[in-house]
Order: sequence, then structure tokens, then C-alpha cells
Amino acid sequence: MNNEIAEQINGLLEKYTELLVGEASSENIDKVKTWIMYSHIAKSMPPLAKHWNAEYPEAREQIKNVIAEVKEMNELNRQKQ
Repeated sequence: MNNEIAEQINGLLEKYTELLVGEASSENIDKVKTWIMYSHIAKSMPPLAKHWNAEYPEAREQIKNVIAEVKEMNELNRQKQ
């Protein structure tokens, strides 16, 4: 991927994070990126996600926590608007 596209995608992710959770800090961007990637994999290739969950149960718990955090931040952001 060339640098221009990478910059544009990063900008898109930053704006998406800001709109979703209210603040596009680097920590929030990482959480949203993790949530996006895991959600997409779980929906498009459920057997892969199931295998990964079984292989790495501690990481699965961390992913669940990230998803819960993103959901909570989104709900708080919606309430502010």
C-alpha cells in the first residue's frame, strides 16, 4: 500500500473513532481498530475466530474487554449529543 493511501485510511480511522467514541486519542484509535478487525473476522470467517478464541483464551478476554469499552464509550458519546 502506498503512503498516500495509508495516510488516507489512517485519517478515515481517526475520524471514525472521533465520531464513534467522541475522542480520537491514539489509545482510542487502537481500541477501535482492534474492535473493527476482530468483528470483521468473526463475521466473515467465524471458524477462524472460533479457533483463535480457543487457542488464545486470555487474548479473547482482552478483546471482549476492548469491545465492551468501545461500546460504553459510544453510548456515552451518544448521550452527550
